[in-house]
Amino acid sequence: MKIILALILFFSSVVLADPFKLTKKDIKTIHKSYDTNKIVVRYKRFSKFIKEAKKFNENKKLIRVNNFINKIRPEHDSKAQNVTDHWSTPKEFLINGRGDCEDYAITKYFTLLKIDVKKEKLYFAIVQVKGRPTLHMVLLYFKTPKSIPLVIDNLSWKVLPLNKRKDLEVKVIFNEIDSHIMKNNYLGQKTIINWGKINKWEDILKRIDQKN
Repeated sequence: MKIILALILFFSSVVLADPFKLTKKDIKTIHKSYDTNKIVVRYKRFSKFIKEAKKFNENKKLIRVNNFINKIRPEHDSKAQNVTDHWSTPKEFLINGRGDCEDYAITKYFTLLKIDVKKEKLYFAIVQVKGRPTLHMVLLYFKTPKSIPLVIDNLSWKVLPLNKRKDLEVKVIFNEIDSHIMKNNYLGQKTIINWGKINKWEDILKRIDQKN
């Protein structure tokens, strides 16, 4: 067990940086988990992937990150967290080894930032999937502000242009900089999202910034 925890500390402090870096509190949680070995394997694979992915061109980065993160097991919030619409931080997602669409999108976003994709090119999109009663979240990549974005989605292994995803109706998009509506598959005017009682995006950023 000491060797296992030493490996976790090594890969979190040397190879990985925030928002993937593990705190002492995280290490204690992992130590108590019955799944410790699997968590270590996930972190080792992730750290190896990050090293390799930095060498890819930008299109390949999108495809490989989508495929890598999509291998993590999906599970709806109500079952995984005993709450509805819980947004996990990237390290929570890697530790738990399962999550919902928001968790995939958030982890892909911060993974792409880590391998040098500019945040200005990445937007979260709240979408309606045809034939599904609930809203869904994907990540969009804009090569330029005037281009049709590519869709990075846990429901698809393919990274396709938005106009090829006829099953998706985009409601609103946002990132750390601003939020917009989409118009005819292109970036539209800026808008303000009504988050209700809790701004979940600001909440996830605060939780990621926590040091302990």
